[in-house]
Amino acid sequence: MNRQKSVGLYANKIVTLFNQSYQSYGTRRIRFDLQKENIWVSRRYIARVMKALLLVSKYTVKRYQSHNTEVNETATENHLQRQFDVGDKKQIVVADLTYIQVKQRWNYLCVLVNLSDRQIVGYHVGQHKTAELVMSALSQIKMPLSKLDLFHSDRGKEFDNRLLADCFKTFNITHSLSKKGCPYDNAVAEAAFKTIKTEFVKGQRFNSTAELQRAFSAYAYWYNHKRLHSSLGYLPPVEFKKHLPLNFFV
Repeated sequence: MNRQKSVGLYANKIVTLFNQSYQSYGTRRIRFDLQKENIWVSRRYIARVMKALLLVSKYTVKRYQSHNTEVNETATENHLQRQFDVGDKKQIVVADLTYIQVKQRWNYLCVLVNLSDRQIVGYHVGQHKTAELVMSALSQIKMPLSKLDLFHSDRGKEFDNRLLADCFKTFNITHSLSKKGCPYDNAVAEAAFKTIKTEFVKGQRFNSTAELQRAFSAYAYWYNHKRLHSSLGYLPPVEFKKHLPLNFFV
């Protein structure tokens, strides 16, 4: 007997939602998405379907070792001070980089996340871990940079550069850096990359930097418009943004 027929009426829908989530969703998020379509089933039923169809979330398998990073020893302070729940009070972007294999070499992905609604507001892929990569991601932010209050990152050398310093000075943006060796100071960006590595990177192969950039562009759209974020009450960032004041920019 066909497996999907044997496990019930909504098996096809569950498979579709699972695959659309980059094979990352478990029973809780699948149930939220089903409820949006007025399909009311229990998590136990969803778990039974997933088990029967061998649908295993990427989150059940463990992850990546970190790479060593050159440390930025600049005296720039931590102005963010782990104040991650800023609401609409300030425009704050947090940044981080990760490595992704393209053929036999590493490429680097820089991602910028808006603290107020957790949207990915800028990103760029490159073959070198440089300030230019960060600037390319920064240039994608749609709001006027003069509206950005604070830019926070870890102490990677790519964030200690005259190019970035001049940009921050021009637009009166406060630059904030985590304490040395303290990932908790940049917890939102770290959490975003944990998600990206698990959902987007795991199990994928890329043949070129351009292919990686295109693939991440599609993922970032899904992340912002479709992915259910537990920190946002299981809403996608774009949907959550609708509850923010009208003068809020992304």
